[in-house]
Amino acid sequence: MSMLRQQLENSLERDGARYVALSKAIFARPETGNNEYFASEQLTQLLAAQGFAVTRNVAGHETAFYAVKDSGKAGATVAFLAEYDALIGIGHACGHNLIGVTSVAAAIALAETLPQTGGRVVVLGTPAEEGGLAGPGGPKGNVKKRFVEAGLLDGVDAALMAHPAGKTRLTEATLANNHLYFHFYGRPSHAASAPHEGLNALDALVLLYNGISVLRQQLPDGVRVHGIITNGGQAPNVIPEYAAAHYYIRADSREQVEALEPRLRAIADGVALATGTRVAIDHQVGPRDFLLNPALDALLLEELTAAGEQVDLSPQRSKVSTDAGDISHAVPTAHPWLKIGPDDLIFHTVPFREAANSEQGYQALIVGARVLARVGLRLLTDADALQRVKTDFTAQRRIAS
Repeated sequence: MSMLRQQLENSLERDGARYVALSKAIFARPETGNNEYFASEQLTQLLAAQGFAVTRNVAGHETAFYAVKDSGKAGATVAFLAEYDALIGIGHACGHNLIGVTSVAAAIALAETLPQTGGRVVVLGTPAEEGGLAGPGGPKGNVKKRFVEAGLLDGVDAALMAHPAGKTRLTEATLANNHLYFHFYGRPSHAASAPHEGLNALDALVLLYNGISVLRQQLPDGVRVHGIITNGGQAPNVIPEYAAAHYYIRADSREQVEALEPRLRAIADGVALATGTRVAIDHQVGPRDFLLNPALDALLLEELTAAGEQVDLSPQRSKVSTDAGDISHAVPTAHPWLKIGPDDLIFHTVPFREAANSEQGYQALIVGARVLARVGLRLLTDADALQRVKTDFTAQRRIAS
């Protein structure tokens, strides 16, 4: 085992500078969801050069990929989840330039031990974690769910990834999430000479916004509803014929999300009736909550500590959403957090973007690859550890259902 661990270390020392350079290149060319052609090409070229069999354009997304290296011997299959999309307008302010390369580096290092361990190493290139955009690269919505539906997790024993953050922490609970797109249609008219001839779509949208804001007072703990106005009209002297908004519904479970959705739809129907407008509502299924796996996190804690990380084990204080939650309901999954900046670092901000391109951020990339590869090695070589992970997965699924 010590020889194999040293083999992982040798791989990361040999190629560490290349991984950092690749992460910097992806940072310098931020691509939004379903548009990550540069990042996807760079990552797949690297994997192919290391002997992985790469299939591009999978699960209905042009920038998605599936890469596998098979020992040809019996053994477990460990998958690594690679994300590489940027945020609209702010670039890599969630550190996906680090996530994708960390997973690829870990996979390459672990794959070099396959002649001794047996089994397979898989990399899932999953675009548009931040939600994606409509366009030729793929549909909007939950990409990792489509990976599950396409059978790309079949035969996988465990999936691993690491996300940058302000503190190093183990996998945490996340929120399930759905999207609602509200479209109000009225009738245009001149706002000064003939306002009585118009039906104001923006008025309807403002009433929707206020109605949802009032609803928030009666929402239970852990439920979040938030949105933006995406179209409020074209000119102040024209009664808006069309107005639109995009809302998220988040909760601790898919069932809570779906139970709340009819209440938002009822508000929209009510304000349409009150204003004489017409409303159309588009529904988009977002990610599921995360199914935690204590046995897998126990391995992570040991390897993070061995790598010199100070793991914050205090109670979780806040929750986000990630489509890795859908993977966690399909196979045992780990999603730890790695410190890349100050403790109070906040996702989707300029300071986070700067941290994702910092020396500390690139050090975390190598640490993350080391930790993920070591956990993967233990899953490939320790049948008892793998069985504990599978037992926990079965138990957690039973509780969730």
